[in-house]
Amino acid sequence: MSSKIKNLKKRNAAELRFKLFGSASIAFAVAFLAILFVTIFSKASGAFWRTEIALEISATEDYRQAIKDALRQRFPDAKTIPEINSLYQIVSKVSNLEAKDQAEKQKIWVSASSKIDLFFKHNNSSTLNENQLRWALDLKEKNEIRKVVNWKFFTFADSREPEIAGVGAGLVGSFLVMIIFLILAFPIAVMCAFYLEEFAPKNRLTDIIEISINNLAAIPSIIYGLLGLTVYLQFMHLPRSSSIVGGMTLFMLVLPVIIIATRNTIRAIPNTIRDGAAALGASKMQIMLHHLLPLSVPGIMTGTILAVSRALGETAPLLMIGMIAFIADIPQNFTDPTTVLPVQIYLWSDSPETGFAEKTSAAILLLLTLLILFNLVAIILRKKFEKKW
Repeated sequence: MSSKIKNLKKRNAAELRFKLFGSASIAFAVAFLAILFVTIFSKASGAFWRTEIALEISATEDYRQAIKDALRQRFPDAKTIPEINSLYQIVSKVSNLEAKDQAEKQKIWVSASSKIDLFFKHNNSSTLNENQLRWALDLKEKNEIRKVVNWKFFTFADSREPEIAGVGAGLVGSFLVMIIFLILAFPIAVMCAFYLEEFAPKNRLTDIIEISINNLAAIPSIIYGLLGLTVYLQFMHLPRSSSIVGGMTLFMLVLPVIIIATRNTIRAIPNTIRDGAAALGASKMQIMLHHLLPLSVPGIMTGTILAVSRALGETAPLLMIGMIAFIADIPQNFTDPTTVLPVQIYLWSDSPETGFAEKTSAAILLLLTLLILFNLVAIILRKKFEKKW
């Protein structure tokens, strides 16, 4: 009897250790995720604000020269050429365009340069010389400098100047690419899945096709980039860096994923549904259209959304088809050169400009937010519409 009690205590202790290890693993994962988000958010928060400088100018045809004159008038102590050049560097190189948009006003607000922006947001004066630091403090003392919400981060395309660079082109490009691969992949994947599950004969050929689909879902994404480079660019001569090429490349990536998700959903439907419909005289096509397809829609949508989440985070296949180019304009159609959010992050992370560091973190945070939203939608759809058999 004592040996049985001893064995029971050992089993209970083993179960307790397993629960503790499991809880510790979950706590470690949650802590790691929290550290990741806190780190990224702390670095990205500055990108959602920008610094502006007030200047007094009059309406003119040459706003670039008017801004230079206003700066020299505001800081008359800048006399030598190096000092004057340093003075011009406290405002953005595109401040003349902002001044033109405010032509009816005498007092205008223009974007500060990246080095001034970093100083006021993070107290980072390492890139400022002595004169620039003195001028910046003088502007702050006289309330001629302010922080505003940086809507340009969401609406502007990429730029060589970090203070005006944005993810607008990346967001639009990602949306256009998503439209292309969904239009191509969704109907083909659903029809393929239904054919293999409900109509195809069970023989060696279908076994080979099923194995091939599973292998395609596990192939490294860069292989699809090489395939897209060969087929779409070298053979079909489609426009390089365009969203249509990016979408067609990612179409090959998400196709097997949606097929597998759809087949798993169809398999989960009880055979009694099929048998009951067949007993009433329904054909295989009617069984599929009237019963199986409506019942499998939640699972199909969940699998499709998860496939979209994977595709939106891909970089390697798009680099292979030339979407690494610097894109300064937001694409207007499917054939315009474009970029996507992950590639934009890659380009900014490789930039030596200090101002792009917070832009990179902000773009990462935006991408993670989009992916979390897609996965959240998939979970909600599954919980709301999934039927328990």
